[in-house]
Amino acid sequence: MEQLQKQFPAAPETVTPEPVTETTGLFFTEEDWQTSIPKPVYQEGTSELTSSTPARIGVWRAGTRPLTKTMLKLQFDHAAAIDAVGGEVLEKTLQEFDLFTVETCYENKEVYLKRPDKGRVLTDAAVQTIKEKCMHRPQVQIVVSDGLSASAVETNLKDVYPALLDSLKINNLTPGTPFFVKGGRVACMDHIGEILEPEVLVLLIGERPGLVSASSLSAYMCYRPRKGIVESDRNVISNIHPLGTPPIEAGAHIGTVLRKMLEQKLSGVKLEL
Repeated sequence: MEQLQKQFPAAPETVTPEPVTETTGLFFTEEDWQTSIPKPVYQEGTSELTSSTPARIGVWRAGTRPLTKTMLKLQFDHAAAIDAVGGEVLEKTLQEFDLFTVETCYENKEVYLKRPDKGRVLTDAAVQTIKEKCMHRPQVQIVVSDGLSASAVETNLKDVYPALLDSLKINNLTPGTPFFVKGGRVACMDHIGEILEPEVLVLLIGERPGLVSASSLSAYMCYRPRKGIVESDRNVISNIHPLGTPPIEAGAHIGTVLRKMLEQKLSGVKLEL
């Protein structure tokens, strides 16, 4: 028996793999990515500077090169930015907020990036759909667009949109029929203004992604938008995302800005906030 056991040893016990957790190194929080200067000459100033911004400052190095962790995070954020531009807003997200979809003349993503002017004009089919489905001459027209970051809509709409509706109610403002514009640029709000003639319009649109945030939303607002409006006639709340302007706070503030536009009958640099 002993000879058999030596010749054919027992099979090793089956080892159950440990569950994947944040401590295994496969998942990372923002703190896991952070690096810092080991012994800064001015510790207080360095800490104050790095805590005031999410930008890549005060990161350490290996010789003359960035740390591997720093380079991996850079590549990760760059990939997220590319995905944000090339991504699509999910249909279930639009259905959740009862938003129907129209398109600009953007054609496709490649044309959209090369020809911003095509994202400022709606297709003939879009114009007809808006005329059929939307309230004409509403007090407040809400429009949502993917812009340059579909992930901005996916990340923030669930918080900013309900907060905006609550803010309109608190400020005694009446919304029209909201909808989603695929392939929109900021100035598409001028074409929409020509079609629906709202008193004020707010466009929630994805911002150009960067290496700090790929899911940043902006709220552009204008009093009586129309063709020929210049950028100084608009107001904007930008950097709406969890690490920037909180979406709920932004939604609440939009209603206040729109009310002041209606009271003063203007928008842009002349508006007194």
